[in-house]
Amino acid sequence: MLVVGPNREQLGLMQRKDALRAASEQNLDLVCVAPQANPIVCRIMDYGKYRYEQQRHAREARKNQTVVSLKEVRLSPNIEQHDFNTKLKNAQKFLAKGDKVKVSVRFKGREIAHTEFGRNVLTRFAEACAEIADLESNPKLDGRSMFLVLAPKKK
Repeated sequence: MLVVGPNREQLGLMQRKDALRAASEQNLDLVCVAPQANPIVCRIMDYGKYRYEQQRHAREARKNQTVVSLKEVRLSPNIEQHDFNTKLKNAQKFLAKGDKVKVSVRFKGREIAHTEFGRNVLTRFAEACAEIADLESNPKLDGRSMFLVLAPKKK
């Protein structure tokens, strides 16, 4: 097996027992880094310190990532202006926090015959959020509800 020292210098080809002895003389561990290679590549290192460094890098990566959740706002096709404004403020809060917003219009009874009212409400909602949000999907009819998805604008 090919052995690499703690300072990344090559110690050359060694038998397993010789490599283990060299590692124990330095109070370090012998770690196989490329078992599929020919010859097998092993490295003398402090394995505990190596694992700690890996965990620290993973923790840093997790800290920098953002989790985007999907919030839903439900409207009706014949919603009044004040109710519309209240739902709009809630959606704008969600978008300001960085969440996506699913805006849905639920049709009850015979309202399904006039889906254009629901489409008008959704387009009006999307236009009201245009300065802080991008339209991710156009209004789609799914069963008795029509929905669209808004995503916060990239900075």
